[in-house]
Amino acid sequence: MTPWTAEQWAPHAQGADVQLSSRGNLRLRFLSDRMARVTFQPKDGYREPNTWSIAPLSAPTPNDAPWQGRHRDDLSCFATPAVAHQHSQGLQTLSTPCLQVELHTHPLRLVWHWQQDGQDEVVLSDRSTSAYLSDKRTGALRHYIQRDDAEKFYGLGDKTGPLNLIGRRLRTLAMDSLGYDPEHGDPLYKHWPFVLSRTPNGKWLGLYYDTLASCTFDFGCEHDNYHDFYRYVDIDDGDLDYYVMVGNTPAEVIQQFMTLIGGTHLPPRWTVGYAQTAMGLADSPDAQNQLSNFIDLTQQHKLPVSAFHYGSGYSSRGKRRYVFTWNHDKFPDPKSLNQKFHAHGMHLVANIKPCLLDDHPAFEGHIKDGLFIQDNAQQAVVEPYWDGQGAHLDFTNPKAVQWWQDQLKAQILDMGFDAGWNDNNEYAILNEDAQSNGWGQAMAMHRSRPLHALLMTRATFEAQEQALGRDQVFTVTRAGPPGIQRYAQTWSGDNTTSWRSLKWNIRTGLQMSLSGMFNVGHDVGGFYGPLPDPELFLRWVQASCLNPRMVMNSWKPGNASNLPWMHPEVKDDVIRAIELRYTLMPYLWSLFERASSHHEPIIRPTFYDFPDDAQCFEDSDDFMLGSWLLVAPVVHPGQTTREVYLPQLAQGACWFDFETGERFTAGQTHTVPAPLNKLPLFARQGARIACAAPQAGRVARFDDPVQTTRKF
Repeated sequence: MTPWTAEQWAPHAQGADVQLSSRGNLRLRFLSDRMARVTFQPKDGYREPNTWSIAPLSAPTPNDAPWQGRHRDDLSCFATPAVAHQHSQGLQTLSTPCLQVELHTHPLRLVWHWQQDGQDEVVLSDRSTSAYLSDKRTGALRHYIQRDDAEKFYGLGDKTGPLNLIGRRLRTLAMDSLGYDPEHGDPLYKHWPFVLSRTPNGKWLGLYYDTLASCTFDFGCEHDNYHDFYRYVDIDDGDLDYYVMVGNTPAEVIQQFMTLIGGTHLPPRWTVGYAQTAMGLADSPDAQNQLSNFIDLTQQHKLPVSAFHYGSGYSSRGKRRYVFTWNHDKFPDPKSLNQKFHAHGMHLVANIKPCLLDDHPAFEGHIKDGLFIQDNAQQAVVEPYWDGQGAHLDFTNPKAVQWWQDQLKAQILDMGFDAGWNDNNEYAILNEDAQSNGWGQAMAMHRSRPLHALLMTRATFEAQEQALGRDQVFTVTRAGPPGIQRYAQTWSGDNTTSWRSLKWNIRTGLQMSLSGMFNVGHDVGGFYGPLPDPELFLRWVQASCLNPRMVMNSWKPGNASNLPWMHPEVKDDVIRAIELRYTLMPYLWSLFERASSHHEPIIRPTFYDFPDDAQCFEDSDDFMLGSWLLVAPVVHPGQTTREVYLPQLAQGACWFDFETGERFTAGQTHTVPAPLNKLPLFARQGARIACAAPQAGRVARFDDPVQTTRKF
């Protein structure tokens, strides 16, 4: 790799352009007092000319990115501030009232200062020996940054393991990761090149690399004797285009990132209720009877359920799945079944997949019409998929999008469903000649792979919006890049039933929240592997009942399923945990509203709300639900007590057990009772928590009225 050096620079009102010999230009632009952008513009043009993730809410007229993308250099959506320039002793300096950057030329290097209240602190510094390198052979670009061992790193989407990513090397490359290791597995389903970091002095910084190419982030795993401590990002044959944003708290940085990528869609309120799905039920030969019986059992057990998510079994024949078709041997009258679901207060979500097997009824027609991902000889790319061979729809081809939306309406919405669930959309295509249509301008697959998950989700969203109205739109996606949160809920994918998954999935959910995915959760009880035993099952339900998404989803041997009543000895406590979610529904819904309007994570690590409390940065199973509640789930077998650190509060305020009202001193670790039937839950002093209750003689619903306000 060859380091870059600067030859000339040209200041202007929004920043500066730096000429890099024959390579091209480095462009610096300040987008606000606290946000700047650095872009390398190659001499022969961008590899990725357009962006789909950037959709600024701070624009004078906020709007979504165009379907074909926004040109990378379009700054019309930003209210750019005036930039001051200074040249002294060969050093170029650009600054706003809060953010300053020094430009060093040999080698090219940027040093960023956060200036506030008369203080000046370096918050980001490129590596002094060499910071920007490129590889002619592979097309890779690399950005090196100096690192301090006292720094902390978070983000990158659905990452496993401890929240602080220091010392790890991780990739942003979407994979279908069935049965992944919940502590060490990487990559998973998302392409999310956003890093949130904390400086040794407590300032916060966000770095977002706007590229669809796969990236490798190293947070100190690598060491070279000829350089000081460093970290880097390696971009695989994409563009270097990154955003720098600074703040005093993690909340300030996350808010900036969310306004940059278009915020969070507020779904209908019913989606916040408990939902059930089970592949085993829809895969059964008598699936319609199985699902009808499920409805009856929810009534028998007085179980509150707001939605049922159909697995893809409605479209299966044997092990193979055929999107937008119905197996009428298993479902002789799906409309009447769906009417029964609705009559019992359950909304419906249908699993849909972007790949058509080679014996799908529409396959040959799509081959002829060119609706699939193709190779450079314009032949459909056919690869293994769901126990067969199949081809992926090309969502950069308007004809494929139109077919998808027409079929969604005819086979899903008109059949009584309320929403589509975009699944298996990682586009892990191996053919190196694969390419996307790109609206007539071919795009290499390795630089458009995450885009299809985003556009698939958008196509589903917009079809539902046209049919139902925007306020009623809800959809789910498993994969995608920044931008999916404008349309969809997501989750941690196909986890495995184990105590390890229960524990480490909590971190993955919090990591997604810190990354800007607020509407998240996990498959309750584990999707893959054996059925959970009674203790693990109950603890999993308790740990998940206050996540933004609560869906019990499973695919078990012998068509068995995780169901709330499957272990009679803990059934009542399982239902009690689900009922707690409905009791807290007014509070939970208010957090969804704040996620959309104020760009705040719904669940977050305790350091989000208490960034000055050093103890909150220690690895923990606890998390905050909004600003007022701390959840401390039990994640180890046999535990009947739990150590909980309750963060320091101002002016001697304390914490209270939500159930008993017992008072606990703040800023201390307490050993609290955690019998099998209890989820330790704490409210900070000053909390006013609105609680709902069902009408007499009814099970809980998502729209139950507020009965009381708990004051602490």
